[in-house]
Amino acid sequence: MTRAPAHEATGDLPLPGRLLAVATRMFAEKGFENTSVQEIVDAAGVTKGAMYHYFGSKDDLLYEIYHRLLRLQMSRLERIADGPGSAGERLRAAAVDVLDTSFRHLDDFTVFFRSTHLLSRDHREAVRAERRRYHERFRALVQEGQREGAFRDRTPADIAVHFFFGTVHQIGSWYRQDGPLDTAAISEHYVDLFLNGLRS
Repeated sequence: MTRAPAHEATGDLPLPGRLLAVATRMFAEKGFENTSVQEIVDAAGVTKGAMYHYFGSKDDLLYEIYHRLLRLQMSRLERIADGPGSAGERLRAAAVDVLDTSFRHLDDFTVFFRSTHLLSRDHREAVRAERRRYHERFRALVQEGQREGAFRDRTPADIAVHFFFGTVHQIGSWYRQDGPLDTAAISEHYVDLFLNGLRS
């Protein structure tokens, strides 16, 4: 099936959102280094001047892709972590959610783990700080479950969290939409393996 031109497929979005959507798709398909500003504005149906009104550089576009995904996942994690239920129930919900949002924003996710090293130093440090805050909040749920006795404490919470996110971060390298399992089933398998490894 032929893909609609980017400016048609994203025509209902405000201009900054349209530029981000086009850049995200192109960075995921071609790579950040292989995508020019001219290609982005042509695909979005705008001028370079219009793009530079909102984004000072291609690096700013890349950073906003990271920041947007991290902001979404952090707000959802905070809502889950501060919500009702036991630590185990909230950890399960948080683990399912990070997988769900990663699948729903797969292009963002793919760009995230392929191009972090290409960000400017300031942007790279900002992204790392945001990721660290997310992981620390997630780890706090593991530690809460350990204190409650729901999870064994002989496995350090840091190791458990790094293990889980290490597997999640590989999704973009193997997942295919036409594969035998849908995203909900994959998420359940991932979360079951993670939580079963923590339980007393």
